[in-house]
Amino acid sequence: MGNEASYHPEMCNDFDHDEIKRLGKSFKKMDVDKSGSLSVEEFMSLPELQQNPLVGRVIDIFDTDGNGEVDFLEFIKGTSQFSVKGDEEQKLRFAFRIYDIDNDGYISNGELFHVLKMMVGNNLMDWQLQQLVDKTILVVDKDGDGRISFKEFSDVVRNMNIHKKLVVSV
Repeated sequence: MGNEASYHPEMCNDFDHDEIKRLGKSFKKMDVDKSGSLSVEEFMSLPELQQNPLVGRVIDIFDTDGNGEVDFLEFIKGTSQFSVKGDEEQKLRFAFRIYDIDNDGYISNGELFHVLKMMVGNNLMDWQLQQLVDKTILVVDKDGDGRISFKEFSDVVRNMNIHKKLVVSV
């Protein structure tokens, strides 16, 4: 369990066997305590992730069973969302889930504030950030329900070609 030997290729079509082996090596290197799963601390040991304010949200999304750690299967499935073979819809759904903290299918005013606060830190006063959030909700929320649906999010973000930026090479 927790390594590439126990991984079944049919569970993920975005990686070939060699890519899974490379991901397995990366996973083992990150799994410092050899527990078969990655803690937040182990993820944060990667220098390229230490400066990313959203790494906690990414780990939350990878951690599909909610146990606070990412096992190898979750790692493969999570990483597959960034595969060059991954489709636009999959990448947009991942980006949406960064903001949809309670996973109810909508981005609320509070969720948008919380995630943007992670990104801007103390570079904006809370009242300035809240104004930005309020204006964003007003512009993006086409049905007027006070929150952003996946469709509303996609309609805006799709034009930014964000799916082309959410790619890692394995």
